[in-house]
Amino acid sequence: MAHSAQPSTFQNPAIRWIDSRLPIFSMMYKEYGEYPAPRNFNYLWNFGAIAGMMLVIMIATGLFLSMQYTPHVDFAFQSVERIMRDVNYGWLMRYIHANGASMFFIAVYIHIFRGLYYGSYKSPRELVWIFGVLIFLLMMATAFMGYVLPWGQMSFWGATVITNLFSAIPLVGENIVTWLWGGFAVDNPTLNRFYSLHFLLPFVILGVVVIHVGAFHITGSNNPSGIDPKGPQDTLPFHPYYTAKDSFGIAVFLIFYAFIVFFAPNLMGHADNYIQANPLQTPAHIVPEWYFLPFYAILRSITFSLFGIPAKLLGVIAMFGAIAILFVLPWLDTSRVRSARFRPIYRWCFWLLVASVIGLGYAGSQPPEGLPVVIGQVGMVYYFVHFLVILPILGKIERPLPLPRSISESVLGPSAATNTVKA
Repeated sequence: MAHSAQPSTFQNPAIRWIDSRLPIFSMMYKEYGEYPAPRNFNYLWNFGAIAGMMLVIMIATGLFLSMQYTPHVDFAFQSVERIMRDVNYGWLMRYIHANGASMFFIAVYIHIFRGLYYGSYKSPRELVWIFGVLIFLLMMATAFMGYVLPWGQMSFWGATVITNLFSAIPLVGENIVTWLWGGFAVDNPTLNRFYSLHFLLPFVILGVVVIHVGAFHITGSNNPSGIDPKGPQDTLPFHPYYTAKDSFGIAVFLIFYAFIVFFAPNLMGHADNYIQANPLQTPAHIVPEWYFLPFYAILRSITFSLFGIPAKLLGVIAMFGAIAILFVLPWLDTSRVRSARFRPIYRWCFWLLVASVIGLGYAGSQPPEGLPVVIGQVGMVYYFVHFLVILPILGKIERPLPLPRSISESVLGPSAATNTVKA
């Protein structure tokens, strides 16, 4: 027997008619309207919404660009040049898309480091964090394949170097590289499969984002104090308070984004990628996009063999291990306190981690010789020591500062919070 439709509270008759039969608007209002969010969110919480906006922009501009792009080694470079010169507003679509990748990673990196600082990976939000790291991994794969598509010098040689890393895997490495290439060199089959995956993966990311958002709406959002809401006095409805706050943050971010697109569109690109790919001419310095540089530096930092394992394989293990370690982070940090606001020693360790990642980025951008190699090795050592040694030990020996009794107390102070509760 069919259940009777629930009465809808929406005033618009069309929305009310749809919602009484398919309550999608009620669901959206519950999740993004009356959803009780902690009242002490700061502007670092904007970057989740900014990252979501960037994903939509990347999918939309990518669809338009795919209508004009030709995934063939003989025509790919010329098709990109045609988009830039002959297609109406093609230059704008390409610059929005190319720089959008950098903007997307900026938002996601800030989002990740905010989670590290405030302990957003701790119980009960372990799955929220794991899905977030999975999104990051899918983003990296998508961005790498997208960087190959213009078929410039850096595209071709970057694809050659990165895919060749899999040859370090014993027994099956060479077969994996041949499978990735679709042949015995980076060529037309490689470009075709990278184009197909670059088109498909953003929709996979979108699906994982839906799961990621759904997971934290079940567990509730973390907040700068790192304590759970004790009652209605600790929360605010998401709309209109945080929709307005997110809108302001998105507007500021879009101004920065627009400045890059219109005044410095090639700032984050590489000049060699405006030269058509030539398999017979190797660039002087092969370097990936800036958002891969810390991991690229980790790959190059291992210059020695260990227990008979070649340096190349150790570098590959370390590079992928730097991402894999994030999946198990909720179980590495043994402290019961979430927020670094109340963990004075961890706060210093966090900023050392930030410095090590920036140092790794610098080392990855430089030729592998001299001081940059040392900086990369020091940064790599601290990165792994931070997660594998410092976090497990620090949780047991650190004395946290006293936590506030409630979120409202951390916002309004003890006296004001008490008055709010009495009222």
